[in-house]
Amino acid sequence: MATHIHLHSLPSPFSMHRGGRLYQASLAYETWGRLNADKSNAILILTGLSADSHAASHDAQDTPGWWEAMIGPNKAIDTNQWFVICASSLGSCKGSTGPCSPMPNSGEPYRFSFPDLCLEDIANASMDLVHALGIEQLHAVIGPSMGGMTAQALVLENPGASRYMINIAAAMVSRPFSTAIRSLQREAILKDVNFKNGHYSADNWPTEGMKLARKIGMLSYRSAEEWDERFPRSLRQVPNKPFGIEFPVESYLEHHANKFVHQFDPISYLYLSRAMDWFDAHAHSQDNGNPFVGCGLHGAHIIGCRTDLLFPPHQQKELHTTLNAAGIDSHLQIVDSIEGHDAFLVDTDTFSPLIREALHGGQRHPGALSE
Repeated sequence: MATHIHLHSLPSPFSMHRGGRLYQASLAYETWGRLNADKSNAILILTGLSADSHAASHDAQDTPGWWEAMIGPNKAIDTNQWFVICASSLGSCKGSTGPCSPMPNSGEPYRFSFPDLCLEDIANASMDLVHALGIEQLHAVIGPSMGGMTAQALVLENPGASRYMINIAAAMVSRPFSTAIRSLQREAILKDVNFKNGHYSADNWPTEGMKLARKIGMLSYRSAEEWDERFPRSLRQVPNKPFGIEFPVESYLEHHANKFVHQFDPISYLYLSRAMDWFDAHAHSQDNGNPFVGCGLHGAHIIGCRTDLLFPPHQQKELHTTLNAAGIDSHLQIVDSIEGHDAFLVDTDTFSPLIREALHGGQRHPGALSE
């Protein structure tokens, strides 16, 4: 394990949102920058489904992180100013305890013995880490995609935990289309002949199921506009077998599926995917009221993308409206990018100024439609 990765031991037992307990569980996490004297400059980054704690490199010899363009000295999340924390999600296969981790009593992987996982569990485990670092209140919690839903869970489960929230490409609840996409991904994994109710091995990996799940996901992460621009039909090739790869977009999907297939554990993928579909911010309301009343946020920035298929702009507008109705100073920005749901990862020129300004109280930027 890299020296920049640390392990935080969770309380044993750690009680789960839907019942069940974990014993001797831990979170893998990394930090950047320095915590100031009054511990007021801490920012927590919550990850998407397949991302890990390595959000950015730590030095010139380190490998780039999944949000390399956003985090570091003089970048949008400036580590000269902020103390940044990012943990691999509870339930993932990236160093934190999850379904592929060994059970303390037997040493065998949990597999489906792992308790039901909710985004609230990821949020509460992350807050336990924050408190263990001596931080009573975060300056901001930042979450893209699944991380944006987890950020909501964090402030709803832990009132006063953060002064600000930057919520990107997420929603208060998954709409049926998004759930359908993830349901098909889970079905592809479960029906792979090598899955064997979770008893697969490195030599008999559910490769085809994971590849298909990734391809289905890639369709929803980007936009049809981008496909049209990137993959002209003039680049067609002659397939090397009947119904083999012929179109450029097929080659793209195959390439990314092959890269991903052994980078993530199949059961962890199932658990995290379902946790997204289970999340509903409205379920935290009292007597069908506004769930964010009393959550302690001073302000929020909600950022969406016009071409996002998974969490379209009307869902960011719902979150923004709900926050404002709870008396929270919320600002909504919808970017006009063709990169779809993944725009926050790839459209750095648009997202960097927005996040920088959000951390400093800015409200508007020419690259976004503000309301």
